Amino acid sequence: MGNSRKKGFSVSEKSGIRAFALAFLLAFADIRLAVIPLTVFVLLCLSAPFFPSFSFFLPVISRGKSGKKAVSLTFDDGPDPFSTPDLLALLSRHGVRAAFFINGKKAASHPELIREILDRGHSLGNHSYSHDNLLMLKSGEYLEEEIEKTQQVLAHFGIRTYAFRPPVGITNPRLRDILKKKGMYALNFSCRGPDAGNRCIRKLAERILRKIRPDDILLLHDVRPFPEKKTDDWLREIDRLLYGLRAKGFSVLPLEELTGEKVMADNGNRNP
Repeated sequence: MGNSRKKGFSVSEKSGIRAFALAFLLAFADIRLAVIPLTVFVLLCLSAPFFPSFSFFLPVISRGKSGKKAVSLTFDDGPDPFSTPDLLALLSRHGVRAAFFINGKKAASHPELIREILDRGHSLGNHSYSHDNLLMLKSGEYLEEEIEKTQQVLAHFGIRTYAFRPPVGITNPRLRDILKKKGMYALNFSCRGPDAGNRCIRKLAERILRKIRPDDILLLHDVRPFPEKKTDDWLREIDRLLYGLRAKGFSVLPLEELTGEKVMADNGNRNP
């Protein structure tokens, strides 16, 4: 987990030091000029969290480093009894292993689906407990609790996951120390549909295949489509995507192979 254990200042800390140093120097010429670098720094702090691949507040893995014409599939927001079983069957037919970034609350409610995900050889990541879209705007204590509660749910299945994907891909300054304390790292993505949480299914495979690049980490969702009658359409799009990747010469690698980072440890102890 090399990226998660890098020491030294973050990009945000370095930017802040430079902004204050430049402001200090400009103040000697004209105090009004000192406002410019400080304003740029504040704007950067406000906008950076909304760029999932930007390692501003902490190191964020958003692409692989295999050097191969390969990608990894990641599925957020599950498990869901309406979508997960059919998705797992489809992935098995294609011989593909994916990473599922699960919500702890859903995992606790559907343990049978977590066991099936693991039994089929897929990886599990932490996607918070309740998937609060405003999680990064709340206290550090609440953020840590959301991560830890999901870690505890996964421990029930003999799993310790190292990869955390924040809801909506948004980060904040507090996340770095929390993940470091827990021996985890942040992982986002470099390619998505977007599918709006399976609300926008039409031509999903086509949209992705137009822009896919080697070493992309692809974001998809393991939730029931809206409306539910579009479930078959969603599965067909995932099927087309997998066939399309193969036709374009891409292989689909497990996430840990693409990034070189361990996603989880499994002691094989599945509590009933």
